[in-house]
Amino acid sequence: MGFHDLCTKFFHSIVFFIKMVLYAAALATFFLLFAIDNPEIIGLSRTAAVTLSTFVIMLFLLSFMYGGYDTGRRKWGQVALSVSLSVIFTDLITYFELSIMKTNEANNPTFRLENFGILFLVFAVQILIILLLSYAGEKFYFWINPKEKCLIVTGDEKDAARVADALSSFEKRYEITGTVSYQDPQLEQRMVENDTIVLYELPVNERTAIIDFCYQNLKNIYFNPHIADILEQNSRQVIMDDISLFTTRYHMITFEERLVKRLMDTVISLAALIITSPIILAAAVAIKKNDGGRVFFRQKRATVHGRVFEIIKFRTMKENVENFSSTEGDERITKVGRVLRKYRIDELPQFVNILKGDMSLVGPRPEMLENVEDYEKDLPEFRYRLRMKAGLTGYAQIYGKYNTTSRDKLMLDLMYIENYSLIRDIQLLFQTVLVLFRAEDSTEAFKTENGAGEDNGK
Repeated sequence: MGFHDLCTKFFHSIVFFIKMVLYAAALATFFLLFAIDNPEIIGLSRTAAVTLSTFVIMLFLLSFMYGGYDTGRRKWGQVALSVSLSVIFTDLITYFELSIMKTNEANNPTFRLENFGILFLVFAVQILIILLLSYAGEKFYFWINPKEKCLIVTGDEKDAARVADALSSFEKRYEITGTVSYQDPQLEQRMVENDTIVLYELPVNERTAIIDFCYQNLKNIYFNPHIADILEQNSRQVIMDDISLFTTRYHMITFEERLVKRLMDTVISLAALIITSPIILAAAVAIKKNDGGRVFFRQKRATVHGRVFEIIKFRTMKENVENFSSTEGDERITKVGRVLRKYRIDELPQFVNILKGDMSLVGPRPEMLENVEDYEKDLPEFRYRLRMKAGLTGYAQIYGKYNTTSRDKLMLDLMYIENYSLIRDIQLLFQTVLVLFRAEDSTEAFKTENGAGEDNGK
């Protein structure tokens, strides 16, 4: 057995080992460097036990929030970013805890932060280790796993082009061999020749038949969901006499969940307004100085049960221009507005909407009333997303773009509604930070003004 074959056999064990080395190196970096001024944290002491426990527990929880070291599933840069955020937040929490524990008669009579220089050195060394091991992990993954031959099956050329564009971001993992209509008589032969089959926007009956064929022939399958698929995801198996069934119950957020969610909205949004007040002030001054116009933009949006409210954002477009969804290279957007949109600063005033109870921190995307009416003409089930209060962030806001199709927005929002939990809300709040690091993708606009989407302020 050659070296490559040996690595292939123990592939998952090797990836797990690399992940453990990465986390162990991050932990060792923090404790060894801070031990320069605090030798007790690497000895047998209460300080060592408490700080070590905190570091391990927080790193585990934050890795769960951000996705952790899932090399191969995401690009190495995305993996490195997720792990870096997990480690840095863990460092900060452990650092403040260490500073508190050092406040005593034997060390610091009054509270003071430990050496800042060491903290930044810890950050630098850890990030370097994370970058190296994330890159090495990806190289190893694709050395073991060759590109998958990928066939796109759909009924529309535009849909096929859209899927191909999405897959092109993962060119190391997929080799697109072509696209084919689900009605093509050579479809089965084409699927046999490939490793992975991507099904997009197919009629339910045809999709079911194709999935059955792929399952019989051991093919990897991707398909975009219908509402029934999302409901099935949360169903449970029951047996009535000798009949096997799946059951799903009408899902609504409970009174207790609403109460906790509202409390979390109030506390976090109030804290966020206080923390970001310097940024809010700077943005307001920049908008006013740019053209002397209004600082804020207000627009009617739909929230829970179709109730209409006025959303508040920073104005990012010129005043007195035609109102339609932003387009690529839109000349209506001001220079200041482009910066505010890129880093989502224009959305900070929505914390006021959250305090008022119009919105929640996490929930379905608050759409323009005009868009809701247009979407429901072609997609009546779009109204299902109004079963929960609109949110500042959520699946559609994190994983979607301004030009995401109405159907895909609906599926993202329904995934959130049907999978709702307070833990999921917390996870999505942490993951919102990642949006700031992929600003270009997440704020991508429509190619033409005919594309329906969210007007981000004018």
